[in-house]
Amino acid sequence: TVARRTPAGWRLSGRKIYSTGAPALRWYAVWARTDDAEPLVGAFLVRADSPGVQIEATWDHLGLRASGSHDVIFDDVLTPLDHAMGLAPLGAQSRDTHMQAEMTVLLGNLYSGVARAARDWLLAFLRERTPASLGAPLASLPRVQEAVGRIEALLLANRRLLSSLASELDQGAQVPLADSGLIKTLVMRQAVDVVQEALALTSNHGLSRRNPLERHLRDVLCGRVHTPQEDSVFVLAGREALKV
Repeated sequence: TVARRTPAGWRLSGRKIYSTGAPALRWYAVWARTDDAEPLVGAFLVRADSPGVQIEATWDHLGLRASGSHDVIFDDVLTPLDHAMGLAPLGAQSRDTHMQAEMTVLLGNLYSGVARAARDWLLAFLRERTPASLGAPLASLPRVQEAVGRIEALLLANRRLLSSLASELDQGAQVPLADSGLIKTLVMRQAVDVVQEALALTSNHGLSRRNPLERHLRDVLCGRVHTPQEDSVFVLAGREALKV
């Protein structure tokens, strides 16, 4: 997406894919580059109802369907000059570093929330489900209690990681890219592990569409696709550890 500077304001043209919440938002923060000889990049605040803004209903994913992450098309959309935020030369790292850490907190809590919802449903299921061959709720089995304990450990780890990162951001700390990337990767993996552990304990019941666990599984799997990807996270962390 390109932002062209004019006397009336910025004129934005381009297309944004996977624009989460697009149908419900009043404002968009649009990442774009300027048309200067030496381009600047940053976010531009654009009212969603501005002339030239069009939503194309392209979102048809396995999970998180309610997020409405459609394409948004900008056709010479006008926004005031003072609605540009954090413009910096192409390739500048300072703002990218802070934004990645912020997104790790936001997305990490989203997918940890999915995992907690799966755990909450699981606990109720295990307390109520009483197989005839057992004559007691599944929750009474030590094997089940151990598995639930593993789930609690994963959720605790996510909660502590995200709380610590949020606290650093609140204090104005500059979080290294490698750190926020590793936290994002760990949190997403552990959220998926929670739901898969829950599924292993519920078998066919967990996969039934009348129960929410299959939806939680579809939703939590979407966490893996967010930037940064696992391979780039591990390469960066490995390079920094090896000093190469």
